[in-house]
Amino acid sequence: MSRRAPGPGEPPRAGDLPARARNPRTEGSRRLLEQAARLLPSGVRSNTGLAEDALLVASARGAIVTDSDGNDYVDYLLGSGPMILGHAHPAVVEAVGRQLADGSSYLALNERAVELAQAVVDRVPCAEAVSFYSSGSESVNYALRLARAATGRQKILKFEGAFHGMGDESLHSNQWTTGLGEGQAAGGTAARPMAVPNSAGLPGAVTESVLVAPYNDLAATGELLAEQGAEVAAIIVEPMQRTLVPAEGFLAGLRQLADSSGALLVFDEMVTAFRLARGGAQEAYGVVPDLATLGKTVSGGHPLAVLCGAAEIMEYLRPGREPAAGGVMQTGTFSGNPVSCVAALATLAELDRPGVYQRLAASGQRLRAGLDAAFAAAGIEACSSGHDTAFEAWFLPRPPRNHRDTLATDRGRQTEFAHLLLERGVLKAHEKFFVCTAHDDRLLEFTVQAFHDAASALAAAGD
Repeated sequence: MSRRAPGPGEPPRAGDLPARARNPRTEGSRRLLEQAARLLPSGVRSNTGLAEDALLVASARGAIVTDSDGNDYVDYLLGSGPMILGHAHPAVVEAVGRQLADGSSYLALNERAVELAQAVVDRVPCAEAVSFYSSGSESVNYALRLARAATGRQKILKFEGAFHGMGDESLHSNQWTTGLGEGQAAGGTAARPMAVPNSAGLPGAVTESVLVAPYNDLAATGELLAEQGAEVAAIIVEPMQRTLVPAEGFLAGLRQLADSSGALLVFDEMVTAFRLARGGAQEAYGVVPDLATLGKTVSGGHPLAVLCGAAEIMEYLRPGREPAAGGVMQTGTFSGNPVSCVAALATLAELDRPGVYQRLAASGQRLRAGLDAAFAAAGIEACSSGHDTAFEAWFLPRPPRNHRDTLATDRGRQTEFAHLLLERGVLKAHEKFFVCTAHDDRLLEFTVQAFHDAASALAAAGD
């Protein structure tokens, strides 16, 4: 049985470090996982992909997750990134509790949504107007639809390996591309990738409307636009693609290519918004897109995503505009609901406190240095890549620059390393470590020791 988690008024539990050995699976959790496998085809997951690592979360406070078997983990999964303040942060819990007493959803404009829209405009360079949704996939879908309406064009250019959610256009040539072998991805060449569907059920006409370029290759992107730029409505890019850092001048070059081709530049900042900097990747890298989708970090774990951009483009979303005049229909029952909005306002207020971003970066730097040192001490060829607050370990001699570079990593060792960390009380995302404000010195020290122990075990297994 799991221990009682602290209540909403109690501070996050970071004092008790996870045990070095996991409790065995209980009969109760085993039954629940079997039930989930029957009832929820997509619901039984693990961060490593190994069935034995599947866990049922019972509670989470601060940077600690507790499973139904009573195991504690230092959490670097963080709900796939949203929990930048840690789980159940008192300021977010208190704000949500107050709002719940006044109702949770109205399908009408509410004061909190207006306040949040202003907060986004105040922070994000491209944001002159804002629209709210319940998920990142929704916001990306609307961004692409809006780009088509504003330009009168049909095609979308994305980058190989980029993940933009569950929309039809987005599910092409992303990080789950299959049919890989000998360093070559299915479909096209490294310099000229092809759009490869990553799911059954995608219309062929959609695939024909998607162009794919290699990330960090401005020349190849320019050649593609020179051929088909007049048909491209949007260039959509993760400014930091997964944990691939943009090369010097790459994002600025995309801005120029968008301007010269007449396409809109769309930043998918579902990961980077309010994490890389107060104004997201736009502030961190100094490049302003036409549109941006923001999410995850903004809402303290509540369903919320944002589409924002230049006012003249966002005007196409205004109700009453006829489709013949470019009017884009949008609605969502829970979009901009006051509970998610107050959670976001509380989160942004905490992130505005002096020194927060500097402390987050320092924590990440400490972790990355510890990770690199652990690999070096164990004699393993590996490195970290990404931002200090969102990074990954790659079994490569140097940080990858694009999706095809990542294909050379040893996926088996990557999976085993994540498994070994879980066995030592560290939970990571399937393709990155996320850092939050609740990762205090004791948890960082615990994690670095786990890096060394796991790396040593991995090296020993390979001997």
